[in-house]
Amino acid sequence: MSKTWRPATQLVHNGTLRSQFGETSEAIYLTQGFVYDTSEAAEARFKGETDGFIYARYGSPTNDMFEKRMCALEGAEEARATASGMAAVSAAILCQLKAGDHIVAARALFGSCRWVVETLAPKYGIECTLVDGRFAENWEKAIRPNTKVFFLESPTNPTLEVVDIAAVARLANQIGAKVVVDNVFATPLFQKPLELGAHIVVYSATKHIDGQGRSLGGVILSDKQWVDENLQDYYRHTGPAMSPFTAWTLLKGIETLPLRVAQQTANAAKIADFLAEQNKVARVIYPGRKDHPQADIIAKQMSGGSTLVAFELKGGKEAAFKLQNALEIVKISNNLGDSKSLITHPATTTHKNLTDEARAELGISPGTVRFSAGIEDGDDLVEDFARALAQVSA
Repeated sequence: MSKTWRPATQLVHNGTLRSQFGETSEAIYLTQGFVYDTSEAAEARFKGETDGFIYARYGSPTNDMFEKRMCALEGAEEARATASGMAAVSAAILCQLKAGDHIVAARALFGSCRWVVETLAPKYGIECTLVDGRFAENWEKAIRPNTKVFFLESPTNPTLEVVDIAAVARLANQIGAKVVVDNVFATPLFQKPLELGAHIVVYSATKHIDGQGRSLGGVILSDKQWVDENLQDYYRHTGPAMSPFTAWTLLKGIETLPLRVAQQTANAAKIADFLAEQNKVARVIYPGRKDHPQADIIAKQMSGGSTLVAFELKGGKEAAFKLQNALEIVKISNNLGDSKSLITHPATTTHKNLTDEARAELGISPGTVRFSAGIEDGDDLVEDFARALAQVSA
């Protein structure tokens, strides 16, 4: 496979394995185990003296194709596919830590991600400090002698804050820590954390990579040394592996990723511009707009906007619910990155388990709404929002 191919070509062809039948579409290898020609061959395989698959929990041909395709897109040496995005986050963080270690994490995280670092990790003796990740000095102040991992998502869920990944990576390198970036909101098309200095990238492949509301999945990407020394044994022995059928659906989904994300981003930008002009909307946050508070960092590290828009209605929760209930095309769902446009109220869904104070810190008010643009006609979406807003009291 050519290393000079552009993303749209890589996502159709890279990593493809074909059986003796020469199939056009990738094959699904729905098998738990593998057969060896001889006992000696089995011994050599388990010793690592010969290449090949051993057990589907460790890897399979279909998963291997998906991992190689993601590596080509991300610019990573190695990847491991997982059963969900949260399996990827948990594995990427916990596989490299032990009791007595310390995590510094941005406070603006998806609810389950925050639970892993703030609640789960301390149960195993791993300390955690949450910081306002928008400012590099906050990361620096939080460093301790035992700090081993920096964890962040950028743009953040749901308020689309941005973290300067390169600045955080420079701090981490000074102390020998690793930076883990959840890159879901930017997609691998618009942001390359490894090129910015991050060490590990995680995705919920459930989102844009599948993009059609079918499969749960995740993926962890890094260099080969880190995977071999930290992730591999954790992955083999704790069992977060992805099903080969899921890997196949993701291979099919990823072929159209550039087409879908381009349309989704255009639609998100159109809706953001429309909402910014409405007097019932208090504020709009979109990485593609010049009025984003961190537009300078976005210009430096992202090559596109986002498929997500965050906005706040002046009428609080009542107005948010009325808007969502009045939409016809846009569906109420806590998912995102789908080919269908989706909308959710974070305070009562994805971030409901946070305290009122924690939500306020993150800028999640009762009127905050998160919109995930689909691939529908953009003008239809604008008309849908216009109709729904007309039913919201001023």
